Amino acid sequence: MRTRVLVPLTAVTVVLAISLSASVRAAGQAAGQDYDREAAREAAREAAPHSGDQAQAYWEDEVARRTAEAISRVYDPSRPLPANPPRTPWGDPDISGYFVTQSYTPLERSESVTKPLYTPEEAILAFKATIEADSKVDPADVHYDWKEFGMDAWQSPITPNLRTALIVDPSDGRQPPITAEARKRRADAAARARILDPQTSVSTFPSTYTRCAIGNGQVPMLRGGNPDAAGGLGSAGGVTAEKQIFQAPGYVLIQNQSNNDMRIIPLSGSEISDSINFWEGVSRGHWEGNTLVIETAHFRDRGPSNFPFGATENMTLVERISYLDEKTLRYEYTVTDPNTWTRPWSVETPLPRIDPPLFEFACHEQNYGLINLVMGAQITATENGQIPSGN
Repeated sequence: MRTRVLVPLTAVTVVLAISLSASVRAAGQAAGQDYDREAAREAAREAAPHSGDQAQAYWEDEVARRTAEAISRVYDPSRPLPANPPRTPWGDPDISGYFVTQSYTPLERSESVTKPLYTPEEAILAFKATIEADSKVDPADVHYDWKEFGMDAWQSPITPNLRTALIVDPSDGRQPPITAEARKRRADAAARARILDPQTSVSTFPSTYTRCAIGNGQVPMLRGGNPDAAGGLGSAGGVTAEKQIFQAPGYVLIQNQSNNDMRIIPLSGSEISDSINFWEGVSRGHWEGNTLVIETAHFRDRGPSNFPFGATENMTLVERISYLDEKTLRYEYTVTDPNTWTRPWSVETPLPRIDPPLFEFACHEQNYGLINLVMGAQITATENGQIPSGN
């Protein structure tokens, strides 16, 4: 077996080569001869514990080993689900645990990518490029300090993905066209934002998330790649992207780390009254083989809305959660909202397991952050002439 002490011996090799070179030089000068550089180099080669070919082979072995390790972590969507996953004491497939609901795979396929799947090597390169973008931070920017304290997404078990986009239907990996109603709705919102930043008024602050009424990323559990530049409306997963799935006989509970929102999902198949509406909708679940299917509807827009992807309260969501292996769940969902898109669309992604517990999410620390944010927005609007000075 080839020894694995090449790096320490390299220093010894250099010292021996220098010593031998000096000896050869001195001997040649003492004999009145010109210094023979090639003889010195040959003496160094003979003294070296490893040849150049051995060093090259060692490097190639290391590259192959590290590449194989990286490829083994790449998510392969064609991998079949196990026929006999672990089960709870009452017989349901066991999907409980703690999971990170974040991805470096963009929600929508980039226009520069023309295929649905990468090769494993391409997936690793794409993963690396996105992580490099996410890891950069300008100390002059106001930001959370998770990058300095080991809490950023690239420091988590997020895995490379063969998929070039999370959207699997439509086949082009992009959201379907939006309706005329949705275009008008978004245009009106953009026009209002151009007139006056909504952050300048507490009463019109932009969403229920920033007002700490509800958390972010509860339904669906994963909305796309990070950072924002990864592409697509609603692509960012947010700074709080961890969840706990808890199972009990007849129920599944999903706790959202953001604002500690809790989804209580009965598995009884009971009907939902049309008079019941909630911000995060009403969910009912059932098992189809070893896959948990969750149907969520009856959303309520109490405004300002936190609906994902610019949807409306008429949205319905069907989620599918399956055990893939001891470290991973497979998560799929289909979004339907005829007020926003011309057809339904679907996502599929892995959910990597993380160690417990969920860290506390403290929203605005008694809303002091909200006060400062509104004051800053008002100062900026005043400087830009949007708000008369003195108001």
